[in-house]
Amino acid sequence: MSDGKNLLMAAVGDFESVLPFQAVGVSPFTPENGLRELLLGLAKEHYAVVFLVDSLYRDNQEMVEELNENYAMSIIPVPGIRGSTGIGINTIRESVERAVGMDIFSVK
Repeated sequence: MSDGKNLLMAAVGDFESVLPFQAVGVSPFTPENGLRELLLGLAKEHYAVVFLVDSLYRDNQEMVEELNENYAMSIIPVPGIRGSTGIGINTIRESVERAVGMDIFSVK
C-alpha cells in the first residue's frame, strides 16, 4: 500500500470539463479509445483517485462499481461543464443508507 505521499489523481471526461483539474495537479484524460480501457489503464498505473464526469459515471455505473471493488482506486463523480446530473449526491445517499440503515438526507 502507498505511504500517501505520491498518490496519483486523474480527471476523466470531456476536454472542457477535465482541463481545469490540471491547475491543481490532477492529470486530465478524455476517453477517446473507450472508457473501460482508460480506467483499467489508470488502475494499472496506480492512480488512487479518479474524478469522473457524472454523465459518464451515470452511463457506466455498473462498470465503475466493479472497478471500485477490484482495484485500489476510488472513482468519484463530479459535475461536468454542463452541470450536475445529481448522481454524486445520490451515490453518497445510497452509501450512507447502506452504512446506517436509513436515509438521513430525507426531508420530512
